[in-house]
Amino acid sequence: MKKTVSFISVNYNGIAQTSDFIRSVQANVHSCPYEIIIVDNGSRNDEAAALKLQFPCIKTIRSAENLGFAGGNDIEILEDHIDLLCKALEEHPDAGMVCPKICFFSDKSIIQYAGYTPMKGFRMKNEMLGYGKKDDGSFDRAGFTAFPHGAAMLIRREAITQVGPMPEVYFLYYEELDWALMFSRKGWIIYFEPSCTIYHKDSLTTRRHGPVFTYYMTRSRLIFAQRNLEGFQRVLSILFTRYVASFKHLIVNLMQGRLDSASAIVRAHRDFIRMKMEDNI
Repeated sequence: MKKTVSFISVNYNGIAQTSDFIRSVQANVHSCPYEIIIVDNGSRNDEAAALKLQFPCIKTIRSAENLGFAGGNDIEILEDHIDLLCKALEEHPDAGMVCPKICFFSDKSIIQYAGYTPMKGFRMKNEMLGYGKKDDGSFDRAGFTAFPHGAAMLIRREAITQVGPMPEVYFLYYEELDWALMFSRKGWIIYFEPSCTIYHKDSLTTRRHGPVFTYYMTRSRLIFAQRNLEGFQRVLSILFTRYVASFKHLIVNLMQGRLDSASAIVRAHRDFIRMKMEDNI
C-alpha cells in the first residue's frame, strides 16, 4: 500500500500563486495518494477560506499572524515523479528528507538547485550545486547532500517526530539549513534525487538588495552561527560577519544610495544582539 504524501504550503497574500500550485498538483500527480494542506500565514484577508471555497478537497489552516518562512508558495509540479522521491526514502532508510532537482520556472532549462556542498570554516562558505547551469544531465547524480532547499523537501514523518519542527527563530532565511543540521545530529542524512524536478518561480536575474532581504539575511546568518558553531569558530564567524562582511555591504549600500538597505544592516545587528542578550536564540 502506497503511503500518503502531504503537500504542505504556506500562503501569504498570494492566492493566485497558491492556486497555481494546487492546480499543478491536481493535474499532474497521479502516482501516489496525497492530501494538500495550505497554511494561510496571516494574509490581509482570509485567503484560507477563499482557497477552500475554490478547492473544496484541500485542507486549510488560518494563522492570525505571519510566522515567516517566505512570502508564499511559488513552485509548480509539472511532471508526475513524486513517487520517485517516495522510492528514494524507501530505499534509503537513513534519509530523513529527500530533495528534488529545482529549475527556474521562468527558464525551465536552467537549474537553481542540485544539492549543496557542506559549509566550511568560520566564513560558513558553501555552494549550491548547479545554480545557473544548463540542465543537461551534468547534475543528475543522486546521493547525499549537505543541505536541502526550502522550496521543496519531502520529509519522513518519523524523522520530524524525532527531530522536531523547523526552528522559528529565523522568520526568513537559513531555517532549512539549521533544520538540516538538527536532522544530522539525530543521525539522519539529506538525500538528493534528480529524477524528480520541480519549478521555482524565483528570478535568476533579480538582484536582491532590498531592505527586507538584507535585514533577514544578515540577522539569520548571525543567528545560524550562534546556534550551530562552537568555541573560537563561533566567535570568529560572528566577528567576521559583523565587522568585515556586513561593513563591506554597508559601505556598498551607502555608496549606491540604498539608505534603506544600509539601515537594515544596522537594525539586523542591533536585533541579533538584543535576541542574544534575551536568550532568544
